[in-house]
Amino acid sequence: MTMRAILFTALALTLAGCGFHLRGQGDLRLPFRTLYVQGDAQSGFVKELKREIASSGTTRLTDSPSQAQAVLQVLAEARDKTILSLSGAGRVAEYNLIYRVSFQLRDAKGKLLIPSADITLQQAISYSDTEVLAKESEEAQLYRNMQSDAAQQVLRRLRLVKIE
Repeated sequence: MTMRAILFTALALTLAGCGFHLRGQGDLRLPFRTLYVQGDAQSGFVKELKREIASSGTTRLTDSPSQAQAVLQVLAEARDKTILSLSGAGRVAEYNLIYRVSFQLRDAKGKLLIPSADITLQQAISYSDTEVLAKESEEAQLYRNMQSDAAQQVLRRLRLVKIE
């Protein structure tokens, strides 16, 4: 056996012995059969959230709150941009992008299952006066990524709800 084969075998045995395995998808099931999402239908966040819920396969989205076992209310969604740092010449060098979502969950009887909760995400972005269009595109992409991340966080919180 070559030294390379021995090292590879030792590495494989070490990983197998420590219980390492790929994370996988996890449990995608939501605890209710039907759900109504109340919020701005044109919002990128609400669209992403609905897409994620529909892909879970176990929960059907309804067209009205009266048909749903639970109602998810997207109370607020906001974007903010603050200056993070300045260059030596006093020009903006970095911005801090902030994305906030506020939501709550009620059951069909109006009982609060998740009280008003906030998700706040931040991302730093460098800035250059010579690359304005590229930086605007990068900023838009970062906001889309934060929307997707926020939708995933909401789904994780929904999975923890106990329906009586």
